[in-house]
Amino acid sequence: MATIKKTALVIGAGTGGYPCAIRLGQLGVDAMLVEKGEPGGVCLNVGCIPSKALISATKLAHKASHAETMGLRFGPPQVDMVKMQEWKSGIVRKLTSGVKGLVKGNGTEYRQATATFLGPKQVQLTYADGSPSDVVEAEHIVIATGSVPIEIPGFAYDGKRILDSTGALALDHVPESMIVIGGGYIGLELGQTFQRVGTKLTVVEGLDRLLPAMDKDLAQVVTKQIKDDGGEIVTGARAKGWTERDGMAVVQVEVGGELRELSAEVVLVAVGRRPVTQGLGLEKTGVKLDKGFIVVDQRLQTNVPGIYATGDVVGQPMLAHKATHEAEVVAEVIAGRKSVNDARVIPAVVFTEPEIATAGLSKDEAEAKGHKVGVGKFPFSVLGRAMAIDETKGFVKIVIDADDERVLGVSIVGPEASDLISEASLAIEMGAYAPDIGLTIHPHPTLGEAMMEAAKHAVGEAIHIQNPRKR
Repeated sequence: MATIKKTALVIGAGTGGYPCAIRLGQLGVDAMLVEKGEPGGVCLNVGCIPSKALISATKLAHKASHAETMGLRFGPPQVDMVKMQEWKSGIVRKLTSGVKGLVKGNGTEYRQATATFLGPKQVQLTYADGSPSDVVEAEHIVIATGSVPIEIPGFAYDGKRILDSTGALALDHVPESMIVIGGGYIGLELGQTFQRVGTKLTVVEGLDRLLPAMDKDLAQVVTKQIKDDGGEIVTGARAKGWTERDGMAVVQVEVGGELRELSAEVVLVAVGRRPVTQGLGLEKTGVKLDKGFIVVDQRLQTNVPGIYATGDVVGQPMLAHKATHEAEVVAEVIAGRKSVNDARVIPAVVFTEPEIATAGLSKDEAEAKGHKVGVGKFPFSVLGRAMAIDETKGFVKIVIDADDERVLGVSIVGPEASDLISEASLAIEMGAYAPDIGLTIHPHPTLGEAMMEAAKHAVGEAIHIQNPRKR
């Protein structure tokens, strides 16, 4: 067993690990990146990237099948899931191979192995090919091990009937029907992906509405779309268990004290994710945990000097871009720079149909913090560009401080919300005011004009929608 000495060791090559390794190399730190699976972690391999590839493909099919109002008629889409999976896998291969190349190109060593702490400064590397283990001694160790889907009692993943998100993304055919347990963003993104190409969708949610973490008016637009596309939504429901009957999964659901049976070809369980902190030997380090998450400060340092953590293992929100930002901060901290994680805003996107994106505070959150709130809202239904692409559902909503007109938060549900939210994030991060957005000339005709009009509406100056009457 050889001993390897490094200044820094990064455990996990997902979006909370590989950017840290790249940045460490850029800063001249002698570092090593260790990953037991494929480079890129969940996001690149079985999460963000492959899911968006399938979402994009099925959205194209859905739009083509609903283009009659534009004077275009297509036959029923012919979906070749095997071919679609090959296309998706090609994208993943390009990105993951690129990650490994960038890590090595910036001077950081890369190894595929399982990492286990022997102490606060020592980590054992175990190789899958049976090669002798190594011990890495490092002054700085970054834990970036990510998260995995939560498994609920009675629904063990079998890869056939009961699927997690990874299993759903690997389906080689379009299932006739699907039950999604969990009305959050992962379940709805994947459920609607297959619904768009013919799967009968049923969503089971324990609370009283879908997307309970989002504003109700945002969630309502997506809920209506699911129903318009023939889906069934069962809220206030608890999945108790399942049996196989006649080649179908029959799920027992408790609703209002009564049991119901729902059947489908496959069941997707998407009730959340848990951090990967078990099996790392953390008990040998003294690192403090809180409900399974690693506790860190603004510099991503744990309570143990020299040990840091980034990404999903440090808590909500479990988002790839948040993990990457933290990864770059911790690399700079290790390199001796005076960096801290002081982001004012972390945008969030739900790739449903239509998309939802948020940045900053909601109206309720702003009021809870003591702000006197003003709201501007502009619907896509009256926006020229939205009409021209036949995507008029949804709106842009801006929350401002009514006293000084500073932008506190932005919510979007509608076409290309995922791209539009970046302008909002910049506005909040730089401390912009509603007139800063409203007085910025936006090109016409574009979807971005909705942001400008919503900002003007918040201060009573919108041109293409009626402003509230001043008393």
